[in-house]
Amino acid sequence: MKNNINMMNKIVCFSVFLLAFFSCKHHENEYHSITDKIEAESKDYHGTSISSEAYIGEIQTIEITEGDHTFLIPERKSQIKSYACTECHSKPLSQMKSKDIQKAHWDIKMDHANENTMNCVTCHNPDNIDDLRSLTGHTIDFNTSYNLCNQCHTKQFEDWKGGAHGKRIGGWAPPRASMTCVNCHDPHKPHFESRWPARFNTQKVKERE
Repeated sequence: MKNNINMMNKIVCFSVFLLAFFSCKHHENEYHSITDKIEAESKDYHGTSISSEAYIGEIQTIEITEGDHTFLIPERKSQIKSYACTECHSKPLSQMKSKDIQKAHWDIKMDHANENTMNCVTCHNPDNIDDLRSLTGHTIDFNTSYNLCNQCHTKQFEDWKGGAHGKRIGGWAPPRASMTCVNCHDPHKPHFESRWPARFNTQKVKERE
């Protein structure tokens, strides 16, 4: 009796498997997943002839490649007001510590992670202040400072690399040009303050009339 029950269970399971296998066909408008649908319906797409290059304007860009993605980002160093840092930081940081020297960057207040986790030299190279430094001590150019961010913010980096996070420059047509982390986030205070959505205030309009 027990053997008959086991045999029946095997037959039922096998029947369900066959039903699922043969019912999963790629007929029109029938796909396994949304990914299958996107791939099937875009197989005849060979790009667009329009370009957004004219809309990038006067922004200086550099080309980067991250994984399978090659695109443009704004050139950073020429936009930093106080770069090159060695114009003031003429000595390694360890030699510039003195009670007689006025503290630099007094207006910068760190609000990025716990103060026991991060300080200035977590990202800035104290031995060559014109460069940034990874957590493992590798040099990172200011133009590719997103490589600092992706050490901790890996999910956001993968989204940005694929084009799902961050603002486009110019438009959606090629060439792809995207803002980087520091173009939207202050690296010393990266979170955005909460605020109410902007709306058209009819009462204010009446008061101004």
